[in-house]
Amino acid sequence: MFKFKLVSLSGVKFDGDVHEVVLPTLDGEIGVLENHMPLVSVATNGMIAVRLKPHDSDNDREYFATNGGAIDVADNTVKVLVDEADNAEELSEAEVKKALERAEKMKSEAKDQVSLEHAQSLVDRQAIRLQVAGLKRRRKR
Repeated sequence: MFKFKLVSLSGVKFDGDVHEVVLPTLDGEIGVLENHMPLVSVATNGMIAVRLKPHDSDNDREYFATNGGAIDVADNTVKVLVDEADNAEELSEAEVKKALERAEKMKSEAKDQVSLEHAQSLVDRQAIRLQVAGLKRRRKR
């Protein structure tokens, strides 16, 4: 077990002992277990999966949709600082679908490159949130 702390601009989203954390980075997803080598990396938009106990199944993991930040791994502690983090339990799949539709509409109506890039960023963010919300639904089956 090791310590995992996830902090967003709105506050601490997770702070506790875990068995495994899977993190989105520029080089793809990385899995962190106890006694991981020291690491500093960029957290990309994506999903963080947290396994609390060694024998927990994938369905028992906690999921967070995140939006960019930094990762620090040292001395059996993982700290992730991100702009935004939404726990699967906080997300409404219907609301996220509506937000994704609005973002896609903004993208289709973009008049310049800056607007297009902003809209694409929103589409990407909502797509990740929808994926995490869907995982919550599958866990409840």
